[in-house]
Amino acid sequence: MRYQKPKGTADILPGESEKWQYVENVAKDVFNRYRFSEIRTPIFESYEVFQRSSGDTSDIVSKEMYDFKDKGDRHIALRPEGTAGVVRAYIENKLYGPEYQRPYKVWYKGPMFRYERPQSGRQRQFHQIGLEAFGSDSPELDAEVISVGLNFLNELGIDNLKVAINTLGDPQSRTDYHKALVDYFTPFKDQLSEDSKTRLEKNPLRILDSKDDSDKKLVENAPSILDYLNDASKARFEYLKSLLGDLGINYVVDPTMVRGLDYYNHTIFEFMVTDPAFNDKEITVLAGGRYNGLVEELGGKPEPGIGFGLGMERLMMLLKDDDIKVEDDLDVYLVTIGEKAERASVKILSNIRRAGLSADKDYLQRKIKAQFKTANHLNARYTVTIGDTELENDTANVKNMSTGEQVSVSLTNLPEELKKIEG
Repeated sequence: MRYQKPKGTADILPGESEKWQYVENVAKDVFNRYRFSEIRTPIFESYEVFQRSSGDTSDIVSKEMYDFKDKGDRHIALRPEGTAGVVRAYIENKLYGPEYQRPYKVWYKGPMFRYERPQSGRQRQFHQIGLEAFGSDSPELDAEVISVGLNFLNELGIDNLKVAINTLGDPQSRTDYHKALVDYFTPFKDQLSEDSKTRLEKNPLRILDSKDDSDKKLVENAPSILDYLNDASKARFEYLKSLLGDLGINYVVDPTMVRGLDYYNHTIFEFMVTDPAFNDKEITVLAGGRYNGLVEELGGKPEPGIGFGLGMERLMMLLKDDDIKVEDDLDVYLVTIGEKAERASVKILSNIRRAGLSADKDYLQRKIKAQFKTANHLNARYTVTIGDTELENDTANVKNMSTGEQVSVSLTNLPEELKKIEG
């Protein structure tokens, strides 16, 4: 039997994995500047964590969740997104305590799982990078979270972004808007998709996110949330827009953008891009928003929160080779002549690596010419050649592969000699 990877998964091979590491390192560098620290949560949680955080009417819970009963008859789910697990960790570890800085700011990376049709930039096992901040309802924090996401993507060379923002207002504004949507969609109930008929009863905001063509036509004339904001929500949104202006962030207001869950409120945002990698269709690269009721929904005390997430697979498709600075050149390639040199090479390589230099050698007992050819292929900066004579005289021949210059150095102090040559 020939084994193959499961449908909707991908092998990230050497050569490609370095690009992923580069992106993750840029994320770490940018997020650290904003004082976000990395958090790592399990890839599976109790099913209820995601059910409560995503809602019964969401596609994630109703159609896409990888869930199962384990040997202890516990209902387990592989994480479909990052936020719920981070919120659970925030509550369980009491990270809201007085000994912790507020807002409490963390970022994460790792695999997520959704059972959906595999397509370009979207897999059943996929990877996300995201961040969350808890304990502050400040519009300034909203602006910071939008700014850090934008700076991260800009540093990766993605600067043709469309930043779209909207507000869902406070709970009272949402309640008024909820009623307006029910009043609007009810006369068209027979024209709605089956999913949206259910949404109309439980959560009409989700109709605005429907992918069904007939639903989309009805949504075009649906009421706008901006018409149902109370004065406080309007003032907050205007202030946020002024902050983004102060930061020089170009944005558009998209009143059709929503989050269907009740704990989302005020600021929501998405970064979109049109790129040949996606047949010049506009796709969302990053999405986030404020979720001031989620901590309470998952059993904690009322705590404001805001965050965003982005899919790594889509991001990698957008990156051009020139945008990715992968440094994988080899410092030293050890060329060996004879059996004594082969044995000595093990310790020599170890000493070079302990000194902080990358090093490699031939393990196929090939001739000298083939070894030098490999050193060239690996872009080695230096070759170090040793044979019986060098071992007896405690010397090594070091060659600068870019200039061709050669020097003889002490074999005993080889790591130090190499560092001297580097300057």
